[in-house]
Amino acid sequence: MVACRVTVNSGAALLTFEPVQGPTLSAMSVELLRIGDLATAAGVSPDTIRYYERKGVIAEVARDASGYRRYPHATLDRVRIIRCALSLGFTLDELARIFRRRASGHPPCRSVRDLAAAKLAELDEQIETLMSLRAAMAGTLASWEERLDATPDGGFAHLLDSLAE
Repeated sequence: MVACRVTVNSGAALLTFEPVQGPTLSAMSVELLRIGDLATAAGVSPDTIRYYERKGVIAEVARDASGYRRYPHATLDRVRIIRCALSLGFTLDELARIFRRRASGHPPCRSVRDLAAAKLAELDEQIETLMSLRAAMAGTLASWEERLDATPDGGFAHLLDSLAE
C-alpha cells in the first residue's frame, strides 16, 4: 500500500505522491460514504463520481448488500485532488496514469513535474498567441474608429469588409 506524505509549509498543506514508510491509517476502519454523500462533500454530481470511476481516477469500489457504491473517506481527498489537477490543465487520462503508477508502488513525482512543466510551456505559448491576437484586435479597432469617424451618420463604414483589405 502506498500512502501520501502531507507536509505543512507556511500554513498550507503540501500533498506529495511519495511513498511513506511506517504505519498508515486504513480507510477500512472508518465509515464508508454513499455516492451522493461523497458527491455533495466534494461539490460534484454523482454522475461525475461515476465518470471518474470509469476513467480510472477513482478505484472501483465495493458495493453494500443493497448494491450501493460505498467509498472510503480518502476518496473525498482524491476527488479534491482531481478537481485541483483538472483546474491546472491535467486531463483525467493523465491523472489515471499517474494514479496507476503510484498504486503500483512507483512514485510518479518526477513525471508529474515534467508534465506540469510541459503544460506551463503550452500556457506560455497560448499567452504569446493571445497577446499577438490582442495587438491585432487593438490595431483593427483603432482603424475602425478612424473609418467610423470618416463615415457620415447613417452611412456604411464596411468594417468587416476592411478585414479582407
